[in-house]
Amino acid sequence: MTTDALNALANTFVFGPGFKFGTKDLDKFFVGFDEPFNKLAKLHDEVAKNIPNYPPYNIKKVDDNKYVVELAVAGFGKSDVEITFDDGKLIVAGKTADDSENENFLYKGIANRAFARTFVLNDQVEIRNAEMLNGMLKIFLERIIPEHKKPKKIEINAQVAKPMGELLMEDDLNRDL
Repeated sequence: MTTDALNALANTFVFGPGFKFGTKDLDKFFVGFDEPFNKLAKLHDEVAKNIPNYPPYNIKKVDDNKYVVELAVAGFGKSDVEITFDDGKLIVAGKTADDSENENFLYKGIANRAFARTFVLNDQVEIRNAEMLNGMLKIFLERIIPEHKKPKKIEINAQVAKPMGELLMEDDLNRDL
């Protein structure tokens, strides 16, 4: 790839399949925001280098208000994994006893190391359940929307039409007009 092609690729945002556009495409909507977008792209590149990628995980949206976080924790038992919720953060940590000194590996490609993954949850998201099956840890989440925040339909009351003169003469403060 040429340097120009790499620069164009670096300035491209991907928001899922079929939703890819570059910062140049944003210029028609956000005039003068090119510098903040460049800073965000640079920050993303720096942060992405330091994010651990172990263990791999998925976040699935099951329906409008239900989610499942799946972590591939092969080799970990239920007693080796700890799930905590503290200050709006879901923390999944795993620890193992290192038995590699007693074993003679010719090649060790299976990671057997401690980990910690943190997920920030919205205030409305609650942890419902967690289960482990065949090396997959599944944490079930649900977004609970309070009644006062749910959409509601407002009825429009019918009002008897009054002549314009009467409307002008009405006064809620009972002042003499």
